[in-house]
Amino acid sequence: MQSRGFSLKLLQYELRNTLGNVFILVFGILFPIIMSILTVKVFLQGVPEQMMEETKAGVFITMSLVIPMATVLIGYAATYSQELEKKIPFRIQMFGYSHRTLLLVKMISYLIVMTISLILFTIVDYTVLDIPVPTLKAAGVLILSLYLLVCILFIMAHGIALYFKKFGPTYAITMAFYFGIMILCGMFGVMPSQLPKGLRFIAYLFPMSYISEDFAGFWKGGTYNFVPYIQSMLFLTAVSCLILYLALRKNRRVG
Repeated sequence: MQSRGFSLKLLQYELRNTLGNVFILVFGILFPIIMSILTVKVFLQGVPEQMMEETKAGVFITMSLVIPMATVLIGYAATYSQELEKKIPFRIQMFGYSHRTLLLVKMISYLIVMTISLILFTIVDYTVLDIPVPTLKAAGVLILSLYLLVCILFIMAHGIALYFKKFGPTYAITMAFYFGIMILCGMFGVMPSQLPKGLRFIAYLFPMSYISEDFAGFWKGGTYNFVPYIQSMLFLTAVSCLILYLALRKNRRVG
């Protein structure tokens, strides 16, 4: 059977699957909006007026990180592991779609959902919270960072799901990593620099720590040393690729 290429119908199918995932709708769209509003309206009442703009920007930036993590790391891993359990990818491949085509369509689908979530999050937060407008450079850095995280976490989630091929262990591991990153990287209110030395070392291995803690500082201009941040992004990429490699190796051995 001749292999089929990219298909709009297949993309529509993947989009329906993605948007039908309750976890993505709740934690990828509603959760960052609700948490950012609650944080600013309730928990930042005692912040001095001269620090409020940067603090609001920090909340916006930190909560934006939840979107790729919830949408891809949790949402995709959970959905794909369930598909593997039910052998759905194998059935779709019987219609002539290659594994590469399926992956490409899934990636595009999650990038679209990520874009929708980010737009809704930005519109609501800027309307309700009066977030300071960033410089073009700062906005570009944040957007690029979020989309890089989507791609990197997609690789990690795919590898974890492919390694176990079961929803239970896949969901447990991705949830543990999700909440671990949220705790270590400043999304629960404790900044990485405030952690004990050992935990601080682990936290700064991940780019989320630099984004949540540092990006607000140059939101409206200024300079920033991106070298440690780039190194952490490369580290996360290497870890994700290693996980995918181990999953592919295991599947070749089984096959």
